[in-house]
Amino acid sequence: MQVVSQKGRKEILHFEAPPRVQLEDELTHFTTWFNNKAATEHALIRAAITHLWLITLYSFDDGNGRVARALTDRALAQAEKTSICFYSLSAAIEMNRAAYYDMLENTQSGKTTTQMKTKNALDITDWVNWFLDVLAEAMQQGQLRIERVINKTRFWQIHSQTVLSERQINVLNRLLDNAGEEFNQGINASKYQSLAKVSKATATRDLTELLEKGCLKKLPSGGRSTRYEIEIAAFNTGNNNE
Repeated sequence: MQVVSQKGRKEILHFEAPPRVQLEDELTHFTTWFNNKAATEHALIRAAITHLWLITLYSFDDGNGRVARALTDRALAQAEKTSICFYSLSAAIEMNRAAYYDMLENTQSGKTTTQMKTKNALDITDWVNWFLDVLAEAMQQGQLRIERVINKTRFWQIHSQTVLSERQINVLNRLLDNAGEEFNQGINASKYQSLAKVSKATATRDLTELLEKGCLKKLPSGGRSTRYEIEIAAFNTGNNNE
């Protein structure tokens, strides 16, 4: 099995999997290692090795990445001694897709910085470091999602008696679900108008009401550039606005 690309008339070989006749022995070796309960590797490094090893074997015509990610998730679950995971390694890898393929190709071909310095193609230090960085990113994103869910729950507990229109509720939920991403600079009347599909006058009126009811606060700007964000301070006050 080979992974190739075409550059003009030139065919570039990115990766070549072990030959079929060797594959069964390689998979047996991998399975024995993975199931070894007396393994000495750190649990997270074991997960990094699991991913690299399995995807390098390239056992299937299709779906090797999915299988590698699934077994890596299994290794991480074993490391954490839990079947519940609040972060997504697959999502973090997808966000770093180009770097992922570059690191895989360089590691498999012995072209990482560490491999070239040590002249050891089996040195996977750079891969492990990259994997741990992406894992840390996945955990941070997972923590942000948990905090977002908690903040959203608290927000609606505080505003359970606040009278709001359906469109105001929808926009607030959009802000709460995407705080720090789509709305990292807040929301203005034009953006509200687009989300709620209302006139500019209605958007301005809705935003003014949300400000008065303590759902939003003004960002430090004014005039036509007036922007608003969710009133986070309300999470700690416990005061309801009616």
